[in-house]
Amino acid sequence: MCKSGLVDLLAVLPAFLLAVLLISASPGPAVALILRRAALRGTRAAVPTVLGLEAGLYLWALAAGAGLAALVAASEMAYTVLRVVGAAVLLWLGIRAWYAAWKDRGDPGEPPAPRHSARGAFAEGLVVQLANPKAAVFMFAFYPQFVPQDGPVLAVTAGLAALQVVVETGLYLGLAAAVGRASGWFRRPRIRRRLDAISGTVLVGLGLRVAVTAR
Repeated sequence: MCKSGLVDLLAVLPAFLLAVLLISASPGPAVALILRRAALRGTRAAVPTVLGLEAGLYLWALAAGAGLAALVAASEMAYTVLRVVGAAVLLWLGIRAWYAAWKDRGDPGEPPAPRHSARGAFAEGLVVQLANPKAAVFMFAFYPQFVPQDGPVLAVTAGLAALQVVVETGLYLGLAAAVGRASGWFRRPRIRRRLDAISGTVLVGLGLRVAVTAR
């Protein structure tokens, strides 16, 4: 990258970081997953979920830098397939949360020991992020605004994506820590059932929105 390109990149970094902060704070599947896992299983259990989500984000950013996301943006069939898969994943997670709430009815005891491994939590976050069609189209539209015209697109995109991952990881881990401190209260049977019911409704709603929303 030439000197002028580096200067241009440094000039847009504040706007990029502000956009990342606003994007990270917006409600969506990522926030819903993190909140539910931190509330019911504690801060440490939410860490693999956060890392899985950010790994998926980074892969989409690399795809955008390599021009692969353009295929999803341009191909109606590719976008539709990804949209259906993404909706199915969110609906499955939501229905699973509903089932957990229904199964715990009348159970006055403590919640069962966590069944999901760190690997499973990481995979869940990764799949939710990769199955999000809006992520593909968004990355393709978002990153070119901050890549200098004379710069190496893939390398600059990878660097910006790494910066976004660092910022989002810090924010999401902070959110998980704040919620995780009250995990004992959230794990009370009555509160746990309500949380499962609410998070299930949110995830199902997001899944239905993905299923019916066009580009």
